[in-house]
Amino acid sequence: MATLSFFVGVIGNIISVLLFLSPLGTFCRIVKHRTTEEFESFPYICTLLSSSLWTYYGVTKPGSLLVATINSFGVVVEIIFISLFLVFATPRVRAKTATLVAVLNVGFLAGVMLITGFLLHGDIKIEVIGFLSAGLNIVMYGSPLAAMKRVVSTKSVEYMPFLLSFFVFLNGGIWTFYAVLVKDVFLAVPNGAGFIMGIAQLVLYAIYRNPKSSSKKMYEDLEDHESQHEHLLPSIGTSMQESISAHSQRSNGNRDEKEEDM
Repeated sequence: MATLSFFVGVIGNIISVLLFLSPLGTFCRIVKHRTTEEFESFPYICTLLSSSLWTYYGVTKPGSLLVATINSFGVVVEIIFISLFLVFATPRVRAKTATLVAVLNVGFLAGVMLITGFLLHGDIKIEVIGFLSAGLNIVMYGSPLAAMKRVVSTKSVEYMPFLLSFFVFLNGGIWTFYAVLVKDVFLAVPNGAGFIMGIAQLVLYAIYRNPKSSSKKMYEDLEDHESQHEHLLPSIGTSMQESISAHSQRSNGNRDEKEEDM
């Protein structure tokens, strides 16, 4: 069983690496366009906080080296992503992101480490850290809810990257299996929630992944309407010109008749 759990944990680490790197395409786009567009920073802030706490949990709890190593990698990756987001965000979004980073990733994390480090010991310390890590991991998995809402409202998956949703699904599934093997409820609960959230995102992606046909139809309808409008204007203009011309001819005819009578 120990060998199986270690093997599953290694697979989980590999999938987690892919999960942490899955937004790479998004940030390449941000750097290329030099703007964050409509992308949200909150998922990356939550992931940084969650990874930091899981690293602390893995270092504190004996036998949790795999948890510590992969999450320390996640900390480095998320710091890079958030730094890029701060560079290319608008001033308003940059201020909001910097505030959240200061409150959550610096203030809250420092408070947790100080309180648990000096006031708690033994199993109680591990349980408190595990409880906080599990809660924040659920928040991390739930952070794409804003993007999911945008998908439903716009009927477009442009701002919900597929790879991120796919690896959330895989990561939640494999770490739930690992948690069952090692009997760690703090790993099982949040990753089970992440597995379900990943399924929900993939379902949304399947529903709204191809909005081009409807957009194309709307565009074609608009073009038809414009062409009809353009065709109508000359007709009206021609009719008005003909009416003016006819009226002018009648006026000239009446004037000629009057001159002849005189």
